[in-house]
Amino acid sequence: MSQLPVRGSVLRFTGFELDQQRGELRGPAGEAIRLRPKAFDMLRLFATQPGRILSKQILMTTVWPNIHVGEDSLFQCVREVRAALGDDERQIIKAVSGRGYMFDAEVTDIDLEATRDAPALSGKVADVEQSAGRANGDKGAPVESRRFDLRTSIALAVAVVAITGLVVAVTILRPRFIFAPAPSTIAIMPITVVDSEAPATQMAANVTNRLTDGLAKIDNLRVVMPSKDATQANYVINGELQQSEQSWTVRARLSETTTGEVKWSTSVSVDLAGTDIQLQQSRLAAGLGHDLALRINELMSLKTRASAASNTKVVVEQATAQINQTSPERFRVAQAMLEKALTENPGDVDLEVALAGLMLRGVQMVWYSPADSKAAEHRAQSMLEHALRVGPNSVPVHEAYCRLLATTNQFSASLVACARVLTLDPWNGMALYLIGLSQLKLGRFEDALATFKQADQFDTPRVSRWTWALGAGWTYMMMGKPEDALPWIQKSIAITPASGRSYFLLAAIYQQLGRTDEARAATAKGMEIRPSSNAKNVRVPEENASPIYIAAADRLVSLAVAAGLPER
Repeated sequence: MSQLPVRGSVLRFTGFELDQQRGELRGPAGEAIRLRPKAFDMLRLFATQPGRILSKQILMTTVWPNIHVGEDSLFQCVREVRAALGDDERQIIKAVSGRGYMFDAEVTDIDLEATRDAPALSGKVADVEQSAGRANGDKGAPVESRRFDLRTSIALAVAVVAITGLVVAVTILRPRFIFAPAPSTIAIMPITVVDSEAPATQMAANVTNRLTDGLAKIDNLRVVMPSKDATQANYVINGELQQSEQSWTVRARLSETTTGEVKWSTSVSVDLAGTDIQLQQSRLAAGLGHDLALRINELMSLKTRASAASNTKVVVEQATAQINQTSPERFRVAQAMLEKALTENPGDVDLEVALAGLMLRGVQMVWYSPADSKAAEHRAQSMLEHALRVGPNSVPVHEAYCRLLATTNQFSASLVACARVLTLDPWNGMALYLIGLSQLKLGRFEDALATFKQADQFDTPRVSRWTWALGAGWTYMMMGKPEDALPWIQKSIAITPASGRSYFLLAAIYQQLGRTDEARAATAKGMEIRPSSNAKNVRVPEENASPIYIAAADRLVSLAVAAGLPER
């Protein structure tokens, strides 16, 4: 077995510090950069193996031991690490075609007190290589012996005593500060078939596998396979699949193992027409998984908060219903409803999240004046920072915060925050849309397109379906492909027909295709929705955007002006 180099507890590379003992990544200014546990494990693995190509098998087996995950989990994790390091150009974590990934940075130990074995993750890599029977002649670097003088030994002893005292004190005063709650365990039973036929049986098995893979990605959730004793799990999922001439339908429920009480149930249907079998499987699993992930998120919360008013959920649902068919008038009605409810229930997190999300929607749709837009951004940020303190593991809170960062063009922070949403709800299409939006602004058009299409594969939550359709069409136009852009924009408008920007984009598409009459008709519709629109104010904020993006946006606006959009 090849021997891996020992590394100290703190590693420095490209201005960053990775503190293995504290489980913390620090930026060049000493600021803590938040990473979910799996992303931290992957970065730690890379940093302890600089210059070495690590295969996908090694990465997946090491970071997700004893759990089968697909390559999309690996790609998501690599994406999060790159975002945390600001590695947009992929110069630190490099993909090596057909072989894996390599951490291409010089790593220095700045804390060399470690005299024991190499870190656990490094040991796991060696075990994986040995079990796979690899004989590539890699000798690895020799383990460096380190000796301590008397002063170092005394200092370490004092530090151990101090840390022990701190742990004891904090444990007594606030046990949850040190010990995180044990992860919930869930057993997924195979989805059964109502009318047993071979195609339906295979369909049920594939949906079960997709659902299992997705749930295995959720932080603080442990999936128990059917071969294990399901009675040892906290919850169990059962479901049935039925096929009709027009659709597949899955009915599923989540029950508490000890009491048998049903904690969640839903029914999801997918049309057979216009979709292939892979897309049908994806959307069935996502329809179950997204709704289930949100319910699990509620059940796993520490119950440290509750809505101040029993009608909070009703108010939020009513406000959301007002903007399903987006228009400035419905937006103002929804904002008034939420403002009134929050005045009556100050500090209610659910209301803060809903109002912050709505205000950011108004910023994106340019329904505020420039001065009011900035005020809305600041207020939304203040509300969401409060919500994060109260509900640090809440999906709606993290989703709203992800949207805030994407809307305000804080791209690297947005990619990390949105990836955090996916660790709590892997099927969250809104988080994927916002990741795609940041990639688009960074000029990474191919990445953005793949992300928007992944969201469309899931099609959840359905209220947000128009956004990733808009994103895909927008990206195709930025790439100079109007024929590919057209069906996506038409789909987006069919879902939400009251977005002026969608019509201006449609006008640009028609203009480039030479369909000038249709281009002017689309512009007229956009002006009807947004009468004060012009070439300047239809552009989304471009602060921190890539020159590649800005050049493509200029071309797009020129097409819209040619289609009748006023220049001023």
